[in-house]
Amino acid sequence: MAMWQGAMDNRSFQQGSFNSFQSSSSDEDLMEIPGTAMDFSMRDDVPPLDGEIEEDKSYNGGGIGSSNRMMDFLEEPIPGVGTYDDFNTIDWVREKSRDRDRHREITNKSKESTWALIHSVSDAFSGWLLMLLIGLLSGSLAGLIDISAHWMTDLKEGICTEGFWFNHEHCCWNSDHVTFEVRDKCPEWNSWSQLLISTDEGAFAYIVNYFMYVLWALLFAFLAVSLVKVFAPYACGSGIPEIKTILSGFIIRGYLGKWTLIIKTITLVLAVSSGLSLGKEGPLVHVACCCGNILCHCFNKYRKNEAKRREVLSAAAAAGVSVAFGAPIGGVLFSLEEVSYYFPLKTLWRSFFAALVAAFTLRSINPFGNSRLVLFYVEFHTPWHLFELVPFILLGIFGGLWGALFIRTNIAWCRKRKTTQLGKYPVIEVLVVTAITAILAFPNEYTRMSTSELISELFNDCGLLDSSKLCDYENRFNTSKGGELPDRPAGVGVYSAMWQLALTLILKIVITIFTFGMKIPSGLFIPSMAVGAIAGRLLGVGMEQLAYYHHDWAIFNSWCSQGADCITPGLYAMVGAAACLGGVTRMTVSLVVIMFELTGGLEYIVPLMAAAMTSKWVADALGREGIYDAHIRLNGYPFLEAKEEFAHKTLAMDVMKPQRNDPLLTVLTQDSMTVEDIETIISETTYSGFPVVVSRESQRLVGFVLRRDLIISIENARKKQDGVVSTSIIYFTEHSPPMPPYTPPTLKLRNILDLSPFTVTDLTPMEIVVDIFRKLGLRQCLVTHNGRLLGIITKKDVLKHIAQMANQDPDSILFN
Repeated sequence: MAMWQGAMDNRSFQQGSFNSFQSSSSDEDLMEIPGTAMDFSMRDDVPPLDGEIEEDKSYNGGGIGSSNRMMDFLEEPIPGVGTYDDFNTIDWVREKSRDRDRHREITNKSKESTWALIHSVSDAFSGWLLMLLIGLLSGSLAGLIDISAHWMTDLKEGICTEGFWFNHEHCCWNSDHVTFEVRDKCPEWNSWSQLLISTDEGAFAYIVNYFMYVLWALLFAFLAVSLVKVFAPYACGSGIPEIKTILSGFIIRGYLGKWTLIIKTITLVLAVSSGLSLGKEGPLVHVACCCGNILCHCFNKYRKNEAKRREVLSAAAAAGVSVAFGAPIGGVLFSLEEVSYYFPLKTLWRSFFAALVAAFTLRSINPFGNSRLVLFYVEFHTPWHLFELVPFILLGIFGGLWGALFIRTNIAWCRKRKTTQLGKYPVIEVLVVTAITAILAFPNEYTRMSTSELISELFNDCGLLDSSKLCDYENRFNTSKGGELPDRPAGVGVYSAMWQLALTLILKIVITIFTFGMKIPSGLFIPSMAVGAIAGRLLGVGMEQLAYYHHDWAIFNSWCSQGADCITPGLYAMVGAAACLGGVTRMTVSLVVIMFELTGGLEYIVPLMAAAMTSKWVADALGREGIYDAHIRLNGYPFLEAKEEFAHKTLAMDVMKPQRNDPLLTVLTQDSMTVEDIETIISETTYSGFPVVVSRESQRLVGFVLRRDLIISIENARKKQDGVVSTSIIYFTEHSPPMPPYTPPTLKLRNILDLSPFTVTDLTPMEIVVDIFRKLGLRQCLVTHNGRLLGIITKKDVLKHIAQMANQDPDSILFN
């Protein structure tokens, strides 16, 4: 960013009058992604405006013996120039410009030789090959996580004596002793009480199983938090807030690195298996983006260009949702609607391809053993009726209220964690929450089972072959219509299940608030869906019983006759799940598509849309931010939300630095500063870049140069040329004037100068400035008046101003 400071001393070296030359500007900024080193060749294509001196680029100044005295750096790229510092923002305009130049060069060379043509074709094909590799790797890791998590979840309750690597379901698949009524018990599967005390009956056996359940949960949680703390601190959380910030151009080194991928994959299995109220779907987006970032290093054009890399990461996010939910189309829409900052049409196609390959890979692995991509695929056979939109909208209202409540309470708890001693003891916090969750979960079969299995149970439409308590209706085998079941009076099992589900709902609502944000991988999709699915199933059973006992009411008699199959409780669970997920994340289009891909309920799009929109409206009325945006703001990341409008009547001069009482803006002059002058400025300031002007008196803008590029270029000059000393003059001009004999060599650093920095006038409305920052992805913008440089506005300044206008703490924006 730019800088301000007092006037500099005049130097004793006589300078030629170079005001006749006008330099435009080039474009530079600093940032970078995990483990990336990039070097870009720069162009020097701006001739003197006067056109008086038409000399070659080899011109090095006049005077006797001075033909080789000017060092012109970056004719060959210097390693490190053009890269970015950690916790800074990339310059989208510069990166896109460099990619166009690279592409133009390859296209021109392809006409010269066969080898160049082959190189051009391989360059064009590399993007599709990269998408293929991302899809294959993401799908494989998702299948591994699904299989491992299912096995380890069952490990808390027992083990298969036929082969310890079988989970409960697979263990009993081939057993000859499984009955239709009791399909989940077989001699091959032994609970811990059977193994330890040779019986599964009685109070002592129950206590043994209870103790082992809690012990395994604590062990899994301890391993997860320990691995995260020791090896990869970035592997915690869902990762989606950080992914959104990275895709907007921010640099968080190591967040998408190989160690984060390895540890997140392992600890995600452990965290899900511990029984905590969290899901693996959000973290799978992080895992897929890690795969994308690592594979980018195999391809030159993605390794060396941060903007191109972010296009790949957008596609990887789509692949992550594709394998998380088995919803490839929903994954593409999720990346477009919720995650991506820059999403051109080419990225849309490639995202679709990556999501397709990822889904195909997961389907080939078949982790759930049901030949489907998801554990809770359902098929409802009963159409919905117009009157049912009323309870569906009620579920939408519940989802919006739950979403707003959850966001406020979770952010308050996370803020307490960040600002108190609690944040210093992540292991203890995880163990305490795990212990409470496991102790409260074991007595209730609906909290004891994994959340995915619970949702599957709640979505299920009761049929003749179902043995669940939720399907324990009276007269359940009396059917009036072939194989379809009519509405029927609830039996003892259904009433018992309702009480247990009510208790499960309370536990899920409370415990999820404290679970999300702990130092372990924790997704929010599945817990949110579980809350909504429980509420929906409770309402659905209530509606079903109301229709059965009061079918003659006016609201039922037109479409629900006695003995007819009118209400589908599983559909209510599905709509409730969508409503709560929408209330928390504020997803709309992608949410509806994910839900019908997830469940196969294509004909229920209208109820899903009604619930999703109602949920968003209610939640937005109580708070504009979704959970991911709230966590971005909590962490102080510089993220400009494209969906929010800026409607305040402030001007650029109200936001720019320096303000009236601030020190003067620190600038560099184009042809009158020595190496020592610039090194002094660098050592005395912390700014990320400096405006370059013709002179301090004129303040006529030439360009903008980055601190990082200055440091690297000067260090490189000192190493390569012995004659460069502190009194050597640095030129940012195209040509240097004739120099007296025996003066120290000069440095020409025009090639690291941004010759076209974005500028606005001091009277430009901030509404337009904010829009420019959002749409062009700027890091900074210079403010001028009648061509004279007045100040600078950085992305951080814009974010602080927006926060101030919203009566929030502007100092919460922590990074550049």
